Amino acid sequence: MRVLNVPVPDELQTLWRGWLAPARQPFFLTAAEAEAFDLPTIPRAEAKLTPEKRDTNAVWGIAAEADRVAWLTLEEWYNLGPRLQRGLLTLQVRHNRGNLPRRRDFADLLPDLPQARFLWTPELLTDAVLERVVSAGNPPCQKAQVSESVWEAASTRLPRVRELAGTFASHSGANCFGAVMGAAGVAGAESEWMQREPFEAFLQERTRPGGKDDQPGTLLLWRSSDGLVQHAAVTLGGGWAFQKASQVWYSPRVVLSVDDLKRAARQRGNRLSRHHLISAL
Repeated sequence: MRVLNVPVPDELQTLWRGWLAPARQPFFLTAAEAEAFDLPTIPRAEAKLTPEKRDTNAVWGIAAEADRVAWLTLEEWYNLGPRLQRGLLTLQVRHNRGNLPRRRDFADLLPDLPQARFLWTPELLTDAVLERVVSAGNPPCQKAQVSESVWEAASTRLPRVRELAGTFASHSGANCFGAVMGAAGVAGAESEWMQREPFEAFLQERTRPGGKDDQPGTLLLWRSSDGLVQHAAVTLGGGWAFQKASQVWYSPRVVLSVDDLKRAARQRGNRLSRHHLISAL
């Protein structure tokens, strides 16, 4: 399977299906809603969520008042019946939980879906469906369009960028900072949930302010008004750049044109600056 022009090993596909259609799913409710549905819940603060569960369900965006969590197995979900299922799904949409697919987005691949919103179950996640789920809203990797001369020129400052470009991480947490550091030769950085402090130390040690978008090794840095770096990418030269858009498991490490990458990374309130790499490790 290839998703966004990136090959996906069989073992990673298995992980994806397990994250999208787990044996047990969290439902986020207010105390009053939990009582109305007569569901056992625990305080949201006590819910043990793996990074993959956090990202699959977009927990960072869930309303604060939904401070109770009900865990339901697939059997328990079916036992609720269609009416209670619809009501519970409506509340999850209202509270901004993720992983709540819409029938209209998959009607051509899954014509027999019974409800406007539904939960993934293992049999629904065919290869074509899985590809569409992970591809949604993400630009395809353009690694194959980069010339050999560009890769060779970039390798001086970015010795691992070709190896990392066009790959998915095997877990959530691997982020933009780690991807840039890994491309620049910091071993294992691409697999870490890299925090700002070590990334800023990397900038201090390995870069200097300034750079040109058409040259290899220019770091594109987006900072918020308080000066905190929010996103990072790096140029390859020849009009190309490399990034991992976010820390979520479904965000691949990709090559895009510099212009496309800057458009995709633009967010209100963030300002773009540049540093250039002064050496490889």
